[in-house]
Amino acid sequence: MHKVGDVILGGLFEVHYSSVFPELTFTSKPHQPSCQGFDPPGFRHAMTMAFAIDEINRNSNLLTNVTLGYSLYDNCATLGIGFSAALSLASGREERFPLQETCLGTPPVLGIVGDPFSTFSIATSNVLGLFRLPIVSYFATCSCLNDRQRFPSFFRTIPSDAFQVHAMIQILKWFGWTWAGLLVSDDDYGLHAARSFQSDLAQSSGGCLAYLEVLPWGNDSKEYKRIVDMMKKSTARVVIVFAHQMHMIQLMQEVVKQNVTGLQWIASEAWTLIDGLQTPAFMPYLGGTLGIAIRHGQITGLRDFLLKIHPDQNHNSDYENSMVNQFWEHTFQCRFAPPPAGWMEARGVLCTGDEDLEDVETEFLDVSNLRPEYNIYKAVYALAYALDDMMQCVPGRGPFSRRSCATLQRLEPWQLMYYLEKVNFTTPFGDQVSFDENGDALPNYDIMNWKWLPNGRTKVHSVGVVKKSAFKGEELTLDEDRIYWNFNSKKPPRSVCSESCPPGTRMARKKGQPVCCFDCIPCSEGKFSNQTDSMECTRCPEDFWSSPQRDQCVPKKTEFLSYHEPLGICLTTASLLGTFICAFVLGIFTYHRSTPMVRANNSELSFLLLVSLKLCFLCSLLFIGRPRLWTCQLRHAAFGISFVLCVSCILVKTMVVLAVFKASKPGGGTNLKWFGAMQQRGTVLVLTCIQAAICTAWIVTASPVPHKNTQYHNDKIVYECVVGSTVGFAVLLSYIGLLAILSFLLAFLARNLPDNFNEAKLITFSMLIFCAVWVAFVPAYVNSPGKYADAVEVFAILASSFGLLVALFGPKCYIILLRPERNTKKAIMGRGTIKG
Repeated sequence: MHKVGDVILGGLFEVHYSSVFPELTFTSKPHQPSCQGFDPPGFRHAMTMAFAIDEINRNSNLLTNVTLGYSLYDNCATLGIGFSAALSLASGREERFPLQETCLGTPPVLGIVGDPFSTFSIATSNVLGLFRLPIVSYFATCSCLNDRQRFPSFFRTIPSDAFQVHAMIQILKWFGWTWAGLLVSDDDYGLHAARSFQSDLAQSSGGCLAYLEVLPWGNDSKEYKRIVDMMKKSTARVVIVFAHQMHMIQLMQEVVKQNVTGLQWIASEAWTLIDGLQTPAFMPYLGGTLGIAIRHGQITGLRDFLLKIHPDQNHNSDYENSMVNQFWEHTFQCRFAPPPAGWMEARGVLCTGDEDLEDVETEFLDVSNLRPEYNIYKAVYALAYALDDMMQCVPGRGPFSRRSCATLQRLEPWQLMYYLEKVNFTTPFGDQVSFDENGDALPNYDIMNWKWLPNGRTKVHSVGVVKKSAFKGEELTLDEDRIYWNFNSKKPPRSVCSESCPPGTRMARKKGQPVCCFDCIPCSEGKFSNQTDSMECTRCPEDFWSSPQRDQCVPKKTEFLSYHEPLGICLTTASLLGTFICAFVLGIFTYHRSTPMVRANNSELSFLLLVSLKLCFLCSLLFIGRPRLWTCQLRHAAFGISFVLCVSCILVKTMVVLAVFKASKPGGGTNLKWFGAMQQRGTVLVLTCIQAAICTAWIVTASPVPHKNTQYHNDKIVYECVVGSTVGFAVLLSYIGLLAILSFLLAFLARNLPDNFNEAKLITFSMLIFCAVWVAFVPAYVNSPGKYADAVEVFAILASSFGLLVALFGPKCYIILLRPERNTKKAIMGRGTIKG
């Protein structure tokens, strides 16, 4: 079909869906192939381009003083015919157009709208791209056409399969479907979609393909049976199909045969709106299908234009009448004269040309759901706007060499392509049209849903939109309340290889299986994961530990010898009890200080010993409670000094006992002058000051400090005092031990003195207890963790203090309180005892 004009635009459409090639005998000139199977939608596509050009010519604001014409060709769904048509458009070598005498002037066509098929577009673009002839396809979706090196002049108003793949992946992500099967046709359309899915699915949504199968061409029943068997056995509940109608029909025949139900189908735009699949036989299986469809649009005036199509119009216009006649014959089931022999009996009546299109039910006039037509409309307008922009060029400010502009008289296709790349306009329906660096328009799809109505009819309705804008990127909008689900639950199915790993676990891939197949491994102690499907568990901070569910970190429990726990309460009670007993004994001795028992017992050293014992009991309280810097520094100093004071008093008392015994012998009186009151106090002070010096040096050089120990327990923080210097602590204990051993040895030597010096036996017994306690303390302290080390030390302090208190003062208090008759000088002398 042709229409003359100042500028001609070409068009390639599928008006017939098959062709018959003549037999080649090589004995006569070959006949041209014949096209068969008239396709009304394809004819409407061609008429849409004619309408768009007619509308542009009537628009006074677009291409003023320029008339557009067209040259429309039928590709007959055959690559050879379509390719030949494209070359005819580009070269002008067509029998209806005489050859130009020169190669100057405007080319036969400045741009082509088409071809609808990806494979056809690849073939024509490979050749016409060499001449930079713009090709704007309305239906070729193969992502391979994005390659500007191979196809520099290819544009399209339909989104590429790459975006269709992204749209499907977004649908999978929306419903949480991470496990799906993919079926593709064995052509550029299907195979490129498969490559895109394999590369984009895991990156975009974390999903995987359970299987990928290529649907064969032709009726290969065994292969279709194998594919359906595999679908039936797979755990994937979602099946994505990038294929054509013929593939789906053969596939669904096998699905019905094997009664494979419970699948959620996702359709590519190639079969989303195909009526031939929406049959009562297929809908029990295909009901609820979600499909990608080309963006629908409205074209005002198109229906009125289609109604004007009439086989007689060639008498007063430039239409070629062959296609119109075929359309008329197909619509009214008639035939223009002269009919072939025998036709009247087989086919009906002759066409008169007076038939009315409005009197027949045909989808040809249904313009309520225009999709490919809307893309054709945008493609024609894109070329028109590019041409209009070129006509607005001001000489001297043009984009070409020497700032020149293109002229209509010497226009080159590559000049139009420059403006086509920059075209940007908005359709009356409100959609923006522009092309990116790959020649793709801003993608926009409708999401369709196949609804099976109770009366057995089928309704395919829109439930969402997926589009890409220059500012917001890709956006998916779904109205889930409108989606029909072909399941008993009326809810979307679950399609995962492995269920999501809850917080507290991490994913561990199953060996030899896709990344979507995994086991959920609980996080180890000290690690957590607070998100679903965590790949790794995160280690908790130092002062935190994982909860029992491993889904969060909680502060570690703190452990120290507390006043509030039973062990701390017992030790505190024992410490206060010992302090109270010391105070009580001190009170007794003070009250009875004038009695022979107290006076004969070296009362001054006894009072000092009781005070030191009281300090020993009280210093144990420094080991209880949360360790702080001052308690850590004071506890060992107080412990060391108070015990040295205590042991020093015992040592001096022992030495006095020995001195008194020697003084009782002839010539031994001179020894007592070295053990007077001043000498006793001085000795105790010097021995105590030595320990004080040791403690001072220890604190100054390597002070004990509080420390949070996490080594004993993973889930606890043990607060303890680090001694700072092990040498300092060892010297402190060694000095106490030295004095205790010295006291023990002196007392042991004096154990067999006469009865009036038998206090040496009490001292010997008390020192034996003292030494035994502290010898046992060392290994127990070293092997006790955390707060129990403090408890061992407190126990040793209390045990040794109680041992000294009971052994040294128990018998004396017994006599003072319970046997006062023995607390007399006469009784003491009568016993023949001398209390040093």
